[in-house]
Amino acid sequence: MMQLGFVSAILPNLNFEEVMDKAFEIGYSCVELMCWPKGKAERRYAGITHIDVNSLGDAEAEHIKNKCKESGVAISSLGYYPNPLDPDLAIAKNAVDHIKAVITGSARLGIGRVNTFVGRDWTKSIDNNWQGFLSTWKDIISFAEEKGVKVGIENCPMFFTDDEWPGGKNLATTPAIWERMFNDIPSEFFGLNYDPSHFVWQQMDHEAPLRDFADKIFHVHAKDIRVDKDKLNRVGILANPLEYHTPKLPGAGEIDWGHFFSVLGDTGYDGSVCVEVEDRIFEGSDKMRIKSLELSYRYLMNYLA
Repeated sequence: MMQLGFVSAILPNLNFEEVMDKAFEIGYSCVELMCWPKGKAERRYAGITHIDVNSLGDAEAEHIKNKCKESGVAISSLGYYPNPLDPDLAIAKNAVDHIKAVITGSARLGIGRVNTFVGRDWTKSIDNNWQGFLSTWKDIISFAEEKGVKVGIENCPMFFTDDEWPGGKNLATTPAIWERMFNDIPSEFFGLNYDPSHFVWQQMDHEAPLRDFADKIFHVHAKDIRVDKDKLNRVGILANPLEYHTPKLPGAGEIDWGHFFSVLGDTGYDGSVCVEVEDRIFEGSDKMRIKSLELSYRYLMNYLA
């Protein structure tokens, strides 16, 4: 049976214990916990640290496990979403090193899941990124295999602002690219953290991957999207995507979640589905962020209960 959770990035002002308590209070079964290195981050929803894997000793690991047992809320995965293929080699190395630290933390905690981005040099074509992808990710996946941790790659194009133009900062955006990735790095520990909303604004079938990549979907994000067709008709699909689409709570956008869960269930998926809140309406205060999680829970449980 699928477990409903949320991505902890929406609660930046709560610590680990408070996040787990809030999940239990609302009714969620699990949480994807953010594990960014401590320090300031420029991107929205980045730089949030609910578990500091760099200081994760035996005592802290035991405390985290005990808190999960006490609250009855599981950790679905550890999350960290940088650009490990950044053209600045120092930035790329730091990202890779921390991905490995998150993988190690996930193994130590007995979670066995990490969600992240493949990354991309956004100024180069897919082909011109490929050798860098292979050299970086063969090493990461080999490390994950040794630790027994499955790595789920999110399919967000990471093209929302002008500094991500023209290619976006994530290669893993389409089924064609996924097939190439998984053929070149064949591993049962290398798969997807699938978010259907990114396919919607790219004008793609967001349910087909549930069937076509059923054996590669390790984790699912529940985020909705509203596409403004009038704006899209005016600016076209080559415009900055934020000119024609808006992230929304589940049920407030284009996705038919009842049908989505019907198809997902038919594939045999029984893992975690975590609400990812990026709806600006709910960003103004902790009260509103918590409200967004309550609303999402009540809506999605219609299809999971």
